[in-house]
Amino acid sequence: MQLGKLALAAMAAAALAACGGSSNDGTPQGPSFKLEITSTEAFPGSYGDVGEYERLTGTLSGEVDPKDPRNATIQDLALAPTNANGMVDYKAEFVMLKPRNMAKASGVLRYDAPNRGNILTMLNPTATPSDAVYLERGYVMLYSAWQGDVPKSNPARLTVTVPVARNPDGSSITGPYRAELVPTVASPSMALPGGVFNGSMIPYEPASLDNTQPGYSLTRRANETDARIPVPASDWKFATCDTGDNPFPGKASPTSVCLKGGFDPAYLYELVYVAKEPKVMGVGLAALRDTVSFFRSKEADSSGTPNPLAGHITHTLGQGTSQSGNAMKTFLHLGFNQALDGGKVFDGLFAHVAARQTHINTRFAVPGGGGGLRTDHTAFGQTAPRGLDKDYMDDVSGRQGGVMKRCAATNTCPKFFLGLSGTEFWQLQGSPVLTDAHGTKDLEQPENARIYYYASTQHGGTGGTASINYAPARSTYPSGTVVHFNDTFRALFLNLEDWVVRGTLPPASQVPRIDDGTLVRPEALTFPVMKGLTWAVNGVQTPIPEFNYRGLYNNFPLFDFGPQYIPQDESGIATILPPRDLGRDYAIMVPQVDGSTGLTRAGIRSVEARAPLGTSIEFNYVATPGITDLANLAGSYIPFHKTRDARLAAGDTRPSLEELYGDQAGYVAAVTQAANDLVEQRFLLPRDAELQIARAKATAVLP
Repeated sequence: MQLGKLALAAMAAAALAACGGSSNDGTPQGPSFKLEITSTEAFPGSYGDVGEYERLTGTLSGEVDPKDPRNATIQDLALAPTNANGMVDYKAEFVMLKPRNMAKASGVLRYDAPNRGNILTMLNPTATPSDAVYLERGYVMLYSAWQGDVPKSNPARLTVTVPVARNPDGSSITGPYRAELVPTVASPSMALPGGVFNGSMIPYEPASLDNTQPGYSLTRRANETDARIPVPASDWKFATCDTGDNPFPGKASPTSVCLKGGFDPAYLYELVYVAKEPKVMGVGLAALRDTVSFFRSKEADSSGTPNPLAGHITHTLGQGTSQSGNAMKTFLHLGFNQALDGGKVFDGLFAHVAARQTHINTRFAVPGGGGGLRTDHTAFGQTAPRGLDKDYMDDVSGRQGGVMKRCAATNTCPKFFLGLSGTEFWQLQGSPVLTDAHGTKDLEQPENARIYYYASTQHGGTGGTASINYAPARSTYPSGTVVHFNDTFRALFLNLEDWVVRGTLPPASQVPRIDDGTLVRPEALTFPVMKGLTWAVNGVQTPIPEFNYRGLYNNFPLFDFGPQYIPQDESGIATILPPRDLGRDYAIMVPQVDGSTGLTRAGIRSVEARAPLGTSIEFNYVATPGITDLANLAGSYIPFHKTRDARLAAGDTRPSLEELYGDQAGYVAAVTQAANDLVEQRFLLPRDAELQIARAKATAVLP
């Protein structure tokens, strides 16, 4: 009897140690992990044989062991405050959708990484009926915070609390920091942290409000490549101000900049200052690792609170879109797909429209930064390897090792999908994942990876002509692409599930290539003549300018952020801001277009590209006089003429709708053929094919 009690006690201690906590004698047993579910509510709808779902919200409080080698890559972890157990604390918010009857769950846990705290893929089957497919298949959907500077002021965003690093004596750490202030309208002051994408995050405050000290500067320039023009320190202050009762120099503030005469949207402003109290952002990656591991395999947390998924998860899939897709690549690159027990965190990962990595692991990290409209591409996120293979060789920097170098060493690499829109090639330097650094040959990708290029698409958007917006004062051509990747992504995600769960090989990579002439230098593109068209602007048919290819693209220089920076890991401490251009550039290649339609030739060509109504172009131009730049992550759309006579009269060399389809029945037949072909190729789900065909029948294209 006594032996039985001892055995049970040992088993209990072992179970507790698996989730962290302490043994009966108070000896620490590893990092603690505690689950708190704050609400459980019904999720609308019923989903096939799985039935009803419920939505759980709550928090996950965990610890990171600064002595564990698996955490060694986290910048400044050794300078984070520790608790009584010698651990570093964090607390993350989460949302989960799970079947009410977990016996109906498929065993697949899908984690979708929030983008700047925002849940991008919270399913809404009413608005997007096809999204119900994941719930009908019995997925558990998990959304958990990983980014440590998301403000709590917005309840819709998920936040994670990470520690602030301090000097060993407890004093505040300071260091150089750079922010871009990009006004869209004239304004007397602008809030920090600035940037097109990062502006709503929590800023790093200046160590001093005295902007006359060394290390403080404000410059302006009209175009990104123009020389920086210094703004005198007497003309700007860390302050808030307005044009009324609080004029320049305004009221002192560590989170705002007031400019004498105001910020002019004709200029890009760059602010450099000495910041204080850097967050240990990399803890967010450890929090994500331990969160998914807990829900995947643990029975209960350190306090005995049951895991609501215990015993029901057999496979884990991770996904991120744009910035959060870059974060998933960073998670993999820095080795976090190895769980604390040595196993895999994710069996499959999908980095969607994600060309780069996310800047989360340097001192004064900026996870919410990104490239785009008049945003300097010398920003962080540019130095980590683009190549996937563990043996990738970067001949520009001379560094060896790709995104999968660490996971290959620990045998924890997942099945991996990378999705690229056209924007990734033109604005986000996407081609180096496909070629050597000099753009002379195609790369051979790892066996566990597939890369899918969504032909003739922009970075985001719903597609269809209704999604096109034309504001001639902002962009040269109607903004958006009719061709989209939403349906493609759904089909690909199920291919990833099949690969992970059933071992069914997915379709081969679909990318433009150097060896077949579909991936070329930007100057090698030749577009057809596109002119004589109009678009409705506020109910008035407005002429679209003749298309003029200007060859603009975002180049990719090699930068030096200083000797304490670790470029291959986007880690360390940046001391040279803005960074030094080393005079060596990576080759930028772009998808070649068809000389007849202007649509790109390679990749996954969706229904709208196979049965087009016009030319979807993967870039657009800023129309503001004096600014020479690509429009912010946006494409262009120029419709076809309806008849042959109309296009000949206009001098447009593309085929007309009449020449392509003959009549409405011909258009419906073309859409039907395209949809059926894509289903056969596993790039479109049957339900989405049916919707595409029904939409074509309801869209009057020709008599």
